[in-house]
Amino acid sequence: TLETPAYCYLDSSYVPFEIKRFENAVKESKEQLQRVKDKLSKDGRGKEHIRIVDAHLMMLEDKMLIDDTIKTIKKERVNAEWAIRIVMREVREFFDSIDDEYIRERGTDIDHICDRVLKNLMGKRHVSVSEIKEEVIIIAHDLSPTDTAQMVRGKVLGFLTDIGGRTSHTAIVARSLEIPAVVGLESITQKVNAGDTLIIDGTSGLVIINPSKKVIKDYQKKKEQYADYGKILHHYRKLPAEMLDGRRIRIMGNIEMVEEIPSIIDHGAEGIGLYRTEFLYLNRKDLPTEDEHFNVYKNVVEKVSPNPTIIRTLDIGGDKFLSQMELAPEMNPAMGLRAIRFCIKEPEIFKTQLKGILRASVFGNIKIMFPMISGVEELRKAKAIMEEAKEELRKDGVAFNPKIFIGAMIEVPSAAIIADMLAKEVDFFSIGTNDLLQYSLAIDRVNEHVAYLYEPLHPAALRIIKNIVDAAHNAGIAVGVCGEMAGEPEYALILLGLGLDQLSMNALSILKVKKIIRSIKYAEAQKIAETALTFATAQEVEKFIRDEMAKRFSDEYV
Repeated sequence: TLETPAYCYLDSSYVPFEIKRFENAVKESKEQLQRVKDKLSKDGRGKEHIRIVDAHLMMLEDKMLIDDTIKTIKKERVNAEWAIRIVMREVREFFDSIDDEYIRERGTDIDHICDRVLKNLMGKRHVSVSEIKEEVIIIAHDLSPTDTAQMVRGKVLGFLTDIGGRTSHTAIVARSLEIPAVVGLESITQKVNAGDTLIIDGTSGLVIINPSKKVIKDYQKKKEQYADYGKILHHYRKLPAEMLDGRRIRIMGNIEMVEEIPSIIDHGAEGIGLYRTEFLYLNRKDLPTEDEHFNVYKNVVEKVSPNPTIIRTLDIGGDKFLSQMELAPEMNPAMGLRAIRFCIKEPEIFKTQLKGILRASVFGNIKIMFPMISGVEELRKAKAIMEEAKEELRKDGVAFNPKIFIGAMIEVPSAAIIADMLAKEVDFFSIGTNDLLQYSLAIDRVNEHVAYLYEPLHPAALRIIKNIVDAAHNAGIAVGVCGEMAGEPEYALILLGLGLDQLSMNALSILKVKKIIRSIKYAEAQKIAETALTFATAQEVEKFIRDEMAKRFSDEYV
């Protein structure tokens, strides 16, 4: 990452020249990215990597980024480098304030784009990782996804960075290339020297600097076991997620970007259980049009059909993307005007998205899911707006699936308590365990002082999930989990026993969970869940489940 550039106050006569400098740097950045894209295409890299480069190219067309930088140069009469840093900081603050980790990580893409433009302004050379000719481990403060996409397996053995998150584009690309990586290590660049021997365990996030011969030998054996285990898991890709006594579970994938779909499908998912749509609204000055919504959803559903795609409607507050609206600042935005609450308050914005989804439903199996439902009245209001959207499409003679399934995310304690009432109003439930646990246990997961209290196996959490499942099944509707719990093998064992019909998770968890599903009878899983519900603490449940896993499976899980 570049250091903050020098500040320079301009004479008014220099402003046009400075704007031209900035525009030339943007133009040069586009040309560089186009060359990267051409090379990736020539090398036969996956479309998902090329799409990430396309996303960066689109950002260089972004009016908020480009126009605001030019306005800052004019208004503040500062050099282009300083202006882009000001704008970059504002955009970064905006993304950092977003609760959803996946959306928050998109802010790093802005950093990478701005750094590229800054380097071109400052005349600094871009070093391409594709030029690396020998086996190396890369240590960097940060790596852009375009850097990562150009990595050659066998040459780049792994990489470590000071910053970044597991849901960043960079981490996603690394996983798709199966390059061991650990990101967000804070100060790894200060701790590693050229020539050091490193062990990178990408599965656990562990990095060992200059290990002993014994540790190296142990990890070489572990690497061989991991490769063998990968071959075993690969066998499960095309097999159904069916328990030993014939009960079928649908395993699905959570995605935010279309480029994640190939990996989800390749790992054996039977559809998309959570498609986050917030990216459509972010980092722009105008609202996405109905056609934009339609084209994005059509593209996704055509890749996933005949399996279902469950689209979650907007799940952030208007303060995150509507700068022109007069919205009062909120003390606790996570519990404020967001998600379905905002959509009901702004029905025209909501209808635009709904009509885009409805139009795309003609092209494949789409289901709609409303987030943060807290009661029946709220759900009925959302459904009424949906009916308005359908009627408007009918009047315009536009085709859509009139019987599209509607689901509710159960992630607010009030919804969990009246799940039996909500179940009569919808076609399915999806339990958002991340927020449900946070709200039920009164935990701020990003507060280091109380994060330890976030316990997915808390007896209250298990009882809440059981009540939701029972309510859904009593009403004859399916129920799934799309939170992080679904992708943890030991948690999945309990979820199966509690009666979940589907589990939606990230790509890398799919085969591990599928292996568990195919290794146990439903009756066995039910007994495990029943026993787990008798314990008084999360620690007792954890120990019980670990013992059960050790009995039934090899030590890859424990």
